[in-house]
Amino acid sequence: MHGHTFSVRVVVLGPIDPHTGWVLDFAALHAVWAPVQEALDHRVLNEVAGLENPTSERLAVWIWRALESPIRTLGPTLASVSVSETGGFSVTYRGN
Repeated sequence: MHGHTFSVRVVVLGPIDPHTGWVLDFAALHAVWAPVQEALDHRVLNEVAGLENPTSERLAVWIWRALESPIRTLGPTLASVSVSETGGFSVTYRGN
């Protein structure tokens, strides 16, 4: 068993609100992200339900599934989830 350091990039898509100037307040995105981070951070990913074989590709899909609905309830659409591993390699998932 060995560990990795992952970085995750979440991209949302939607119209820019003319009053706020943003698609989505990053504080709201952080609130949606927090439980996902809690489920993954400093965990044995093989023991997380749905990540028994935690490749970067499967991790990106798992994160997508966890975020898609909560982000949609905030207004924008989830456009992509990218997972980068140690060494700078990455994968991007854009849904089905």
